[in-house]
Amino acid sequence: MKKDGLLNPQILAAIAGIGHTEYLAVADAGLPIPPGIPVIDLSLIRGIPAFGTVLNSIVEEMVVESFVVAEELMERNETVYKEVRDILPEVPYSSISHEELKKRLIKAKAVIRTGEASPYANILLVAGVNF
Repeated sequence: MKKDGLLNPQILAAIAGIGHTEYLAVADAGLPIPPGIPVIDLSLIRGIPAFGTVLNSIVEEMVVESFVVAEELMERNETVYKEVRDILPEVPYSSISHEELKKRLIKAKAVIRTGEASPYANILLVAGVNF
């Protein structure tokens, strides 16, 4: 058993297996996920676990080179957008349309579904290297 930090074995395996520049997605409860993409579904009830809690736990274990969010998150969900920036303050990012973000999901190594029930609370984490 791990001493501390992230305990979920599926998330740990996804992080351990991801390569440089590959995507790991963290999603709200409503994001449509393309067939064939591995889903780690953590959703329990509406709002639990929260997007920020899951994201924070992941970035403590993963080297994040950059990230991608939907423009709509920045415009229509300032609370979650601020939380993302607080969790990843020094990490470069880009924004694209929500429709484009959904299209890029096909390149994700895995999608981690949270119980988040607020709009556009989705992120593509781009894996970095630790050297």
